[in-house]
Amino acid sequence: METVTWDQILAWRMGRQFLAPAVAGGPAYVTGRLAGVQAQVASAAKLTIALRQTELCADSDAVEIALDVRTLVKTWAMRGTLHLLPADEAAAYLELSAAHRNWERGSWQRSFGATPADLETIAAAAAEALAGGAVLTREELTAEIVDRTGSAHLAGVLGSGWGTLLKPLAWWRVLCFGPPSGGRVTFTSAAWLPPVPDPAGTVLRAFLGAYGPATPELFDKVWLSRGNTPKAVLRSWFAALEGELAEVEVEGERRVMLAAHLDELLATGPSTAVRLLGPFDAYVLGGGTTAAEIVPPERRKEVSRAGGWISPVVLRGGRVVGVWGKEGVTLWDDVPASAVEAEMSRHERLRLLLGGSGP
Repeated sequence: METVTWDQILAWRMGRQFLAPAVAGGPAYVTGRLAGVQAQVASAAKLTIALRQTELCADSDAVEIALDVRTLVKTWAMRGTLHLLPADEAAAYLELSAAHRNWERGSWQRSFGATPADLETIAAAAAEALAGGAVLTREELTAEIVDRTGSAHLAGVLGSGWGTLLKPLAWWRVLCFGPPSGGRVTFTSAAWLPPVPDPAGTVLRAFLGAYGPATPELFDKVWLSRGNTPKAVLRSWFAALEGELAEVEVEGERRVMLAAHLDELLATGPSTAVRLLGPFDAYVLGGGTTAAEIVPPERRKEVSRAGGWISPVVLRGGRVVGVWGKEGVTLWDDVPASAVEAEMSRHERLRLLLGGSGP
């Protein structure tokens, strides 16, 4: 078993995630490498992608164009949060996101007032309403579902917890997000998303290629479902990929990674690269704000803030050494001022390219 250090791993992750250096690739390519980009905040998602592109490739309309031509899809996925996913692999992410089947639990049904049978009824009605390329607002979709089912019960359920109840429909490829309409979200059919032959293998290869080495527990708890996937299912996914995995020792802990990437990791030395990342960046979300090797535990509250907000951060060598924003830069470790200034200048150029998007 090979032994590697966190300095090596974090430098390797920065390279794999196009943070050092950037790549001349489009949004779907970058999003695929990152195993999806969280898109609860649209401007943050655009910045996450643009930061990894050469400035010649960064474009204010690139994400919208990719969604329009269907190389990207916007939908609820990992952790029940809104993501951009590469359309040709999205079905794999959605299948794994649904593996916890939390809607079958009594506690979930009591909280949201819906049964699995209710969800199936909602899904069937939604599929009918969105057939033929229809694009409906939340209110229009709710009205269509209620009208088609004739259920006052479902009207009440959808009125109080529509987001939670529609997430399984996203995972089942019944619906995805459509283009905004007058500032309101819309939904359209997701039936166009192609099936993926090896869902678990597809997702694990992408995740480990960006955030490895990892363990099954970290993959599930930090990134996929907050630890809700049945342990037997989780183990079966990794077991099916066993022939492609290599075990490494990371400062006394055993983790797995793709064997195809091991030589590259072993050849990677510590990095001194400084990068300023935007809010909700994939680098932080994929590694996890509770990972002490990335975020100092005593600083976690400055990174993972109230209301689920993930701050823009300063990286040095792959470790979070500060936060930044409109109020300025706050550092808790030594970082060359020239490196911070260069990154701030780059962000200003990107902000102009993206039409004002930025922290």
